[in-house]
Amino acid sequence: MKKQKVGFTETALRDASQSLIATRLSYDKMEPILETMDKAGYYSCEVWGGATFDVCLRFLNEDPWERLRKIRAHMPNTKLQMLLRGQNILGYKHYPDDIVRRFVRASVRNGIDIIRIFDALNDVQNLKVAIEETVKSGAMASGAISYTTSPVHTLDNYVKLVNEMAAMGVSSVCIKDMAGICTPQSMYDLVSAIKDAQPDLPLVMHTHCTTGMAYMTYLKGIEAGADVIDTAISPFSGGTSQPATETIFCALREMGYPVSLDEKTLYKMADYFKPIRNDYLKDGTLNPISMGTDTQCLNYQIPGGMLSNLLSQLKMMNALDRFDEALKETPLVRKDLGYPPLVTPTSQLVGTQAVQNVLAGERYKNVGAEIRAYCRGEYGRTPAPIDPAIRKKILGDEQPLTVRYADTLPTDTFEKAQKTLGDTAKCEEDVLSYIAFPQVAENFFEKRREQEEKKVKYSITEV
Repeated sequence: MKKQKVGFTETALRDASQSLIATRLSYDKMEPILETMDKAGYYSCEVWGGATFDVCLRFLNEDPWERLRKIRAHMPNTKLQMLLRGQNILGYKHYPDDIVRRFVRASVRNGIDIIRIFDALNDVQNLKVAIEETVKSGAMASGAISYTTSPVHTLDNYVKLVNEMAAMGVSSVCIKDMAGICTPQSMYDLVSAIKDAQPDLPLVMHTHCTTGMAYMTYLKGIEAGADVIDTAISPFSGGTSQPATETIFCALREMGYPVSLDEKTLYKMADYFKPIRNDYLKDGTLNPISMGTDTQCLNYQIPGGMLSNLLSQLKMMNALDRFDEALKETPLVRKDLGYPPLVTPTSQLVGTQAVQNVLAGERYKNVGAEIRAYCRGEYGRTPAPIDPAIRKKILGDEQPLTVRYADTLPTDTFEKAQKTLGDTAKCEEDVLSYIAFPQVAENFFEKRREQEEKKVKYSITEV
């Protein structure tokens, strides 16, 4: 039987560095290797989206749009990919449809070829506009399944989701296993079911090494017919990141799968990233814990980032001794709330509520605004109904939404933001940055203005 060609998506510039070093890989550290990466033969390179946008503005003092344009200039031969949170874009709340459309168009205009689009609840209503605009803009829309397990997350329901995304015009589908909890057999079964339903639709696998399952899971998924896998060059692989590109490449080549990566280029990349990784290790940005194997995810389905967030919350409240209670409470809260997949932003909602329940000594005594919004339906349709008694305790007599939340949002968001910024906004991209992260963007614009004034002052002095 002829084996399918397997493509590789390199994640070092986005998800791998986000998972291991909190997205602190600045552009100046990646620039010298970009032209080499462009020659490696990747199916695509994930370079943007996720947390990169926020971190560029907030911590790295970089314009994320400018970063993308510069990467594009250095990598003309490789498809550039980004991760988009559907109606949430790159933030943590829903935005009006016109803002989603503008953001997608601007992303493609600035250099993106593939937009991987997911929704934390797998609600196709939150995927539709982004997929539609991506296709309309001439880019490839990759519809993503936020993978999780529960009584309602069955093979049939996952296949139904894929069929709905295919009908929307996606160029591929991705099984997005953000917690690394998909076992080898589960991946084999899921890939097989999707391939039976959509044999001509390219299928991508994304997972993390958090639980130690990833390498086995990829091999079984490829056996079942998967076409593309997400991997990270070895210095930025493992732990909460993806499997190593070189390792999987060598294994698949020996097994007879057609793989088109250039081995020498991969080793050049690895040699380049090794000292960079070591620098982050020395300054504490790369926590050795992130490189370990954490099987708690298999028991509680808690992604690595969410686990560290739980610890952080409890530490702030001098309650680290309640950690085991919070762990046990987390799947109970998830069940109450309709089994949401634990990915941004639902992982934060569920984790925070679990901590609140444990510390208060009474379940749902203290509830934040985000959980109320979730129960009102502002995040979309939940995989299973929210427990009626819990919803009543949280909302009282308030009735949940019966329409898509984005349809209730104002249609003049862009114009208002543009007016607020005035001359501070130099282009549409600046306005979109402000809409996504208002305070963070304002601080960045102020720093940018100060730097430009210094340059002018310096050039006048020179003359």
